[in-house]
Parts: sequence; C-alpha cells; structure tokens
Amino acid sequence: MKKRISVHTNKRVKIPDKFQVWIEVRKKYHLSHVHIQMARELGMNPRKLGKIANHRQEPWKAPLPVFIQDLYYKRFGKKQPDNINSIEKIARKRWKAKSKRRINRQLKKKDD
Repeated sequence: MKKRISVHTNKRVKIPDKFQVWIEVRKKYHLSHVHIQMARELGMNPRKLGKIANHRQEPWKAPLPVFIQDLYYKRFGKKQPDNINSIEKIARKRWKAKSKRRINRQLKKKDD
C-alpha cells in the first residue's frame, strides 16, 4: 500500500537560471506572458532579443511584441498559443514534479 505524501510546502521555489533569463527579458522589454511563451516556442534566444528590439533607432523594424506575434503566426498559423503559462507557473510545476520524484525515490529506498 502506497502512502500519499503531500508536496505542498511553504518553501519559496527557486527559479532555474534558464527561466530567470526569460523573466528578466519580460521585465526589460515589457512583454506579456503570451509573448514570452510564443518566443520560447519559436526557439528564440532571450539574450539576442535586444538586437531585435531597437525599433526606435531603426524605424523600419516592428516593435518586439508585434515581431514575435508575426513570426508566431507565420510558423504556427494561429495568433497565440492554446494554453498560456507564465514562467513562474512552469517553474513551480517542474519543482513539484521533481519533489514528487524525490519523495517517491526515498519511499522506494525505505521499502527495499
């Protein structure tokens, strides 16, 4: 009989560096969660978005949110993703899954 262990704790989830970069980009360029998710699905590099985002110095460029939306529409044929998740929500889900695996592994070791 398996014991059910709750993985809800009061600990603050540490956001991994690969997600933290996207949070910083979201704040720096004033992007929404939708734009960040679209950019991630397109495979964009968050460190290179500064080159794309200089539409004030180079007026022929579209603003970054519009550019991301246009690329997403060209690639996937829809205006935005079906399920929209923030980076924090994704990190929280992964942290919970990881802690569940850790607990299951500990229980398995105790049974053996």
